[in-house]
Amino acid sequence: MESHEIAIVSGLPRSGTSMMMRMLEAGGLSVVTDDIRKADVDNPRGYYEYEPVKRIKEDVSWIPGTRGRVFKMVSLLLYHLPPEERYRVVLMRRNTDEILASERRMLERRGEDPDHASDERMAEIFRKHLTHLEGWLRDQPNIDHIEISYNEVLEDPRPVMERVSVFLGGGLDVERMVGVVDRSLYRQRKT
Repeated sequence: MESHEIAIVSGLPRSGTSMMMRMLEAGGLSVVTDDIRKADVDNPRGYYEYEPVKRIKEDVSWIPGTRGRVFKMVSLLLYHLPPEERYRVVLMRRNTDEILASERRMLERRGEDPDHASDERMAEIFRKHLTHLEGWLRDQPNIDHIEISYNEVLEDPRPVMERVSVFLGGGLDVERMVGVVDRSLYRQRKT
């Protein structure tokens, strides 16, 4: 990856973005994280979040400091990226039923209401968002993106990580990236 470019791992919540961040870190890419949100039973290897990302609508002053590095951003916030920067977005995709089951389980563990919207309604919202996002990403001259399937990473990570390394300019340690995959954390499987 060029030193003036910014890498972003993005996707819907519970789509494997934290796993991809771990893989990129293991591969040799410098990650932007503040470790404020600590690992827990839902993400035992950590969340890899950076608090300023959540406030991108109000403040983008931190963006230039991420050049040549990678941070994680929920896909809904991608629309607020400043257009004067160059980005490489790794967009994580995961089976929607698995995302919904994982989110539901996490909310239950936190004591929050998992039924604020039906799974059918949430699946429709996710589908519409991703369809719109894919078109928007294609139209951005300053953003290159690659879609990566969480499910494919768990099934056969090596070819997927080779694609990611090439997309990010090569030179990542694919062996170490593959070594990060922990199939025991794949708990909400599609039935």
